[in-house]
Amino acid sequence: MAKQRATKSTSRRRDNRKGGPGAGRRKSCYFCKEKIERVDYRDTATLDRFTSDRGKIRPRGMTGLCRRHQTQLAEAIKRARELALIPYIAEGSGSDDRPRRGRGRDRDRD
Repeated sequence: MAKQRATKSTSRRRDNRKGGPGAGRRKSCYFCKEKIERVDYRDTATLDRFTSDRGKIRPRGMTGLCRRHQTQLAEAIKRARELALIPYIAEGSGSDDRPRRGRGRDRDRD
């Protein structure tokens, strides 16, 4: 005879999806809260809030923006970079001090 599974295992599995330790309330969208319809590429102070110290665009989970405004933000940052309003890479990001990973052409061959 085959063993029957306990129903508790499926309910426990379902509970884990709701969030583990540290799962808190989701941030509300900054642009929706301020009632801003379009993200302006000329507003560099606001764009800098949503980029990392190395100049990368922060993900939605970190910024707390809604999908619509995260897409507009990414387009605005890219447009501002093209027009040289904000840098592609932040100054002093120290890309030369980090050791390189992977196989590159710079490697000496024996």
